[in-house]
Amino acid sequence: MSFLKWFSGILGKENKKEPDQAKPISKRLTQNLNTLKEHFSLAPDLTVRQFQIHDGTQVALAYLEDLVDKVAINDQVLRPIMLESKTIQDILNYLLPIGKMETAQNWEEIDSSLLAGKSILFINGNAHVFILYTQGWPQRAIEESPVETTIKGSHQGFVEKASTNIALIRRYIPNRELKIKKLSVGERSKTTIFLLYMQDIAKPEIVWELEKRIKKARIDAIINAGELEELIEDHPYSIFPQFETSERPDHTSMQLLQGRIAVLVDHSPRVIIAPMNFTSYFQSVDDFSFRWAIASFTRFLRLSAIFIATVFPATYIAIISFHYEVIPMDLMLSIASSRARVPFPPIIEALLMELAIEMLREAGLRLPKSIGQTIGVVGGIVIGEAAVQAGIVSNIMVIVVAVTAISSYIIPNFDMASSIRLSRFPIMILASILGMVGIIIGVTIIIIHLTSMESLGVPYTSPLAPMRFSDWKDTWIRIPLRKMINRPLSVHPTQLKRQGHKKE
Repeated sequence: MSFLKWFSGILGKENKKEPDQAKPISKRLTQNLNTLKEHFSLAPDLTVRQFQIHDGTQVALAYLEDLVDKVAINDQVLRPIMLESKTIQDILNYLLPIGKMETAQNWEEIDSSLLAGKSILFINGNAHVFILYTQGWPQRAIEESPVETTIKGSHQGFVEKASTNIALIRRYIPNRELKIKKLSVGERSKTTIFLLYMQDIAKPEIVWELEKRIKKARIDAIINAGELEELIEDHPYSIFPQFETSERPDHTSMQLLQGRIAVLVDHSPRVIIAPMNFTSYFQSVDDFSFRWAIASFTRFLRLSAIFIATVFPATYIAIISFHYEVIPMDLMLSIASSRARVPFPPIIEALLMELAIEMLREAGLRLPKSIGQTIGVVGGIVIGEAAVQAGIVSNIMVIVVAVTAISSYIIPNFDMASSIRLSRFPIMILASILGMVGIIIGVTIIIIHLTSMESLGVPYTSPLAPMRFSDWKDTWIRIPLRKMINRPLSVHPTQLKRQGHKKE
């Protein structure tokens, strides 16, 4: 019996509910203020200003002082209410300049409004409160994104305030077809999520699917956009990104006009763009700022960098270990003299150098900008030269690793570049075991994996598989803009033709 009592006690504790936050407020001001202080018992930033107007009605204004605009509260709320209001109706008239104002009748709305930076106006004798939009928390100025740099494009980047980011996008797309859906995610912290899409272009089924996934997300709080991205993606165990994140309003606007959807997370400067395909990660905003021939050549370099960054070290390992007969004699003698003092097999030599480069790259990212660049350049030179002099690696391996690192940095999307850098390690191991056959097996596995993936129901490798030749005009190359009459079919837009490209 004692065990049953203990077990039932555990169940009773688990099933014990927290105080009901949805209970209605009281008409008595003192009781409401006591309840408010109970809910925010250890909140020193809670400010309650209590006073009465000329007809004797008791009024109280509550807010969290670090989340509100104190100037707006003093000039547009407290001053007119205390000095000029004679009745409750006067209060409502004088609060009109504050902008948006709502009413609430339960404590759940009051608590969430206070935590969102709004002010709550209690009036004695009223069974409801007034919610005033007086948010004014600190935020940084609009500046260029340090991650996505551009030469000829805009130098504006997103900030941590979602309403400001929406305004930046509206400046690029001042069109009533730009629709915005507001959602909320989080059990403890209700994070506001905004879905932006062009109603006459985006496919409704994709919008509905993305909205359903966001609503189904179960988490305490969304701190940044990366957490939400992982919760809603199709293949959470894949190393390749299925959504794109951007800090640029011009790039986001271009994707919206192609029929994609933008997901804005409040207090995060990164916007999630969906659905995406593999080739889209190798396109840049600058591709449409330069001449089409220059942009096409740049895209060719990026696509070539995919193969170099993935298989170049593995190819070196396979040739040195298994297929050295394909090397010309003069080059073979040069490689042999370079490797004469190296005691390790090629795979160990390659792994040592690749890991050293990855450590230097990570150190350069985490250190302050002025120091990080110095560490990356000087550290790479010093370590490479010292390793060659000590006989740990060969000169040829240093060249291979350097070319591979440069190729991975050409890829404009950071998430895709990281995935490609990671994928070359298993291919290197396969090359050390099976030679060129191992490389073919590794690349085949990656291709099969990419082909089987989807992003919100859109094939990940489109327009390559399934084949859509009409979309190749903006994939391998970038043809002149006057020839790009239709939107890409890969996104399944409901309106195929672009507007304004007809020659008169």
